[in-house]
Amino acid sequence: MEKDNLDSLFDGLKDQFDIETPQYNHKQRFVEKLKASEGASTKGKKKTSFNWKPYLAIAASLVICFSIYTTLQNEPKTLDLANVSPEMSETQNFFTVTIENELKKLNKARSPLTNKIINDALVQIELLETDYQKLKTDLTESGKNQRVIYAMISNFQTRIDILNTVLEQIETVKQYKSNSNENII
Repeated sequence: MEKDNLDSLFDGLKDQFDIETPQYNHKQRFVEKLKASEGASTKGKKKTSFNWKPYLAIAASLVICFSIYTTLQNEPKTLDLANVSPEMSETQNFFTVTIENELKKLNKARSPLTNKIINDALVQIELLETDYQKLKTDLTESGKNQRVIYAMISNFQTRIDILNTVLEQIETVKQYKSNSNENII
């Protein structure tokens, strides 16, 4: 039915279509007119070929870097005992030096006989260090709460106690070995 409508439409418009063939150099003349009209429209205007995109990208990068920098500067740093008071700073230094010295003694006493005891102690020390890091965060969030400070001091004391106990156990193992060697001879 639609086909019949289209056929009748075209039959009715049959003599009204422009079916003339363009002149021989029609395409060339058209291109020349097009170029002439482009030239006329750009004569009054200066052609700007400045590209803003790279400068906008650089500016956006600078803004992002600046915002990251200011965000990082505004974050509160994690407090530890040294930030509480000068006395607590001395306490932290004392515990830190003592623990380092005890760890050195422990590593000097390392032997195949004491290796398991030392490794177990180091695992416990590492767990206490992880707890201490959490306590530092708690101290920062709580605003230097006394309970957190006492927990931090207790953490240091526990680490020293573990190291001393392990050193005593190592000494006992060494004495036992030397006594057993004397009995064999």
